[in-house]
Amino acid sequence: MHPKRRTLALALPATLAALMGAAPAAPAAPASGPAAAGADRHGPKPTIVLVHGAFADASSWNGTIRRLQHAGYPVLAPANPLRGLAADTAYLRSVLAAVEGPVVLVGHSYGGAVISGAALGDSRVKALVYIAAFTPDKGESAAQLAAKFPGSTLGETVNPRSYPLPGGGTGTELVIERARFHGQFAADVPAAEAAVMAATQRPVATAALEEKAGEAAWKTIPSWALIATSDRNIPPAAERWMARRAGSHITEVDASHAVAVSRPAVVTHVILAAARATR
Repeated sequence: MHPKRRTLALALPATLAALMGAAPAAPAAPASGPAAAGADRHGPKPTIVLVHGAFADASSWNGTIRRLQHAGYPVLAPANPLRGLAADTAYLRSVLAAVEGPVVLVGHSYGGAVISGAALGDSRVKALVYIAAFTPDKGESAAQLAAKFPGSTLGETVNPRSYPLPGGGTGTELVIERARFHGQFAADVPAAEAAVMAATQRPVATAALEEKAGEAAWKTIPSWALIATSDRNIPPAAERWMARRAGSHITEVDASHAVAVSRPAVVTHVILAAARATR
């Protein structure tokens, strides 16, 4: 059972103020010493593994990656297949198998469901971080949790299309209409940047959103959650309810579903809190 969690204040400490926008525009000269090795007097720093969700790709983490690397953390942001929960979870486990040392797993949106399963039984995973994400329990699906509270307008903006299945036949995947992507997914991101995101969005199989989760790793691994209070994909009330049920350390911010793009400094703050608390 989890100890009682306290809600984190949104105000960032002075030491993090420098982190906001501190990433250099060009690669810095190779570092030396403990930071370069991903270690300090507390031992090796965990590898931060960032898992994107539906209608996004790994580039959505770019602002966070720059800040984490600037802080001396090794980072990995694999492509999430978005084909089925069990299959995506198995793929992430294969990625984690190649990582040495401790890990902090971070999931955005549907990626939260993936990390919840992939971390199960892996003693190297020291913390789970949910960024505007699903935190399912056994037997729950992303679609079910999104409908638990009112507020999502995603269904009005997606188009279904067919894709071939490996064993034959076809499946159905969803994409957000490009003209509606900005308002639905990334309302607080500049329009030009949102247009690029719309063009590069990764479709998600309906099977992935409807597949029920297995046992949840958040029951045994400490967790942190960032609630995006202007989210139009996952109702903020649902994010909050799931985070409280999981006993997560909670931070709230006025942001869209694309909070990792619009507010990377806040996302980094939450991830660093998790990484530092588990060392």
